[in-house]
Amino acid sequence: MGAGTTTVRPPWWLIVLVVGGGVLLDQACKFAALRWLDPAHPVPLLGGLVKLELVFNSGAAFSMGEGATVVFAIAALVVLAGIVVFAVPRLTARWQGVIAGLLMAGIAGNFLDRLCRAPGPFRGRVVDFIALPYFAVINVADILITCTAVVIAIKLLFPGKSAVAGTAGTDDAETGESDPMEPEEAGREPVPAAPVDQAADA
Repeated sequence: MGAGTTTVRPPWWLIVLVVGGGVLLDQACKFAALRWLDPAHPVPLLGGLVKLELVFNSGAAFSMGEGATVVFAIAALVVLAGIVVFAVPRLTARWQGVIAGLLMAGIAGNFLDRLCRAPGPFRGRVVDFIALPYFAVINVADILITCTAVVIAIKLLFPGKSAVAGTAGTDDAETGESDPMEPEEAGREPVPAAPVDQAADA
């Protein structure tokens, strides 16, 4: 089997580490937003292009679908279970494990809000605090979900680009072809030819 076709399943600890790190980052940022942001006084950043604005969202990602909190909470739980049961066992590369971990971290981060925050289990409001111009108010979990969606879309549109780039330098190693001159011959001193006169006398 060539180097270009070798599959390396991502280890379980890598996926767990990515999921745990993503959820921890998301919840830490939400904790900071709840502690230091005032919903009535947004904090402008980048000249007002982006604002830190505390919002409590009862809908889906990007503050959409408000009023269907229970539905989104159950849907998130089903998607997480589906990824663990069906997607993770079929991963064939480490980068796929990282992407799956980031996706699960994003889904789990918002699911924890719906599960644990007021007004109650499966009805909790998601903490959003990054206001984008002319779009929505989002959080770190939304960013993780969006980034994974972009990477998956790129891989679907250009499925062979990374494989070609990754195996371009391994062709010579697989075929054993390099310099036509063998290493021993390259280091061997040439034997001088016999003089013409001596060869004639002989």
